[in-house]
Amino acid sequence: MITPTRRRLSDAPFLAAATGGTPSRRPVWFMRQAGRSLPEYRELRAGVGMLESCFDPELVCEITLQPIRRHRVDAAILFSDIVVPLKAAGIDLDIVAGVGPVVAQPVRSAADVRAVPRLRREEVGAVTEGVRLLVDELGDTPLIGFAGAPFTLASYLVEGGPSRHHERTKAMMLADPDTWHELLGVLTDITIEFLRAQLAAGVDAVQLFDSWAGALPLAQYREFVLPHSERVFAEIADAGVPRIHFGVGTGELLGAMGEAGADVVGVDWRVPLTEAVRRVGAGKALQGNLDPAVLFAGAEVIEREVRRIAHEADEALALGATGHIFNLGHGVLPDTDPGVITATVELIHSLSSPL
Repeated sequence: MITPTRRRLSDAPFLAAATGGTPSRRPVWFMRQAGRSLPEYRELRAGVGMLESCFDPELVCEITLQPIRRHRVDAAILFSDIVVPLKAAGIDLDIVAGVGPVVAQPVRSAADVRAVPRLRREEVGAVTEGVRLLVDELGDTPLIGFAGAPFTLASYLVEGGPSRHHERTKAMMLADPDTWHELLGVLTDITIEFLRAQLAAGVDAVQLFDSWAGALPLAQYREFVLPHSERVFAEIADAGVPRIHFGVGTGELLGAMGEAGADVVGVDWRVPLTEAVRRVGAGKALQGNLDPAVLFAGAEVIEREVRRIAHEADEALALGATGHIFNLGHGVLPDTDPGVITATVELIHSLSSPL
């Protein structure tokens, strides 16, 4: 049972939209808002490795706060990385600049799966201390915790790093399903423990990133991924906070992702929100879905696209969605002008509240 002392944030627009309430304004936050596009972030991170940053509570706190100060978004997203719980558990990996996570000893066999260590709560103490610092600093701004979904974590472990085609991952999944499900079971346990640690420290919502699930057809997703994602959401349900589920290129999977148990389903830019609500089904909130590249197209185009998405969101609410949280369809791109992000937030806030 997760029973932390939580802040009273019932008036926060983000939480209202996520839980079927009526927000006082259109809520907006951006994936990867804490980081790469901000000059203050690059200055702070100079000479400091990514994983080193993620295990420094003061850096976690400061980096998470930077976009709140600059952009006035409606939620903070914890600065971390999806491989942090794997590193904390003792898996030999590093985040290599220009490459991404690289695993020293990939997981390719049943014996390798049995050797994967479990995560103990104290091993992410630096992360939870960062959460506690943030809870003290954020005032009435909600804090979103997050974790990588079991499938996405598995893809890094099996491939040994980022992969374009996920061929080794799919080969294990299809040719050795028993080993696959054993691996996903271990990673589900790690993900649950990592999220529970953040929840106990006081995060106000959580997002599960299944970054690479879009590489799968629907039938494989249902058989090899969905049961494990369902267990993640089921085992943190007692926390009573909004749970968000997001993947990239997952338009064909939205219906199944909607079944996994989250309260909010993130939608990338490829699927209109009016179509997304039909696929996900009524009774859930939607999050998204401005194409990150639009932020390079100039003020006129940005305003047109923001208004289009706001209109689609209102139509989705009429079709049965319980709320809408404005976001990008993926993360902020590194070369995005921070001033453009701030202006976009102001534009979103200026639009009339959703229906």
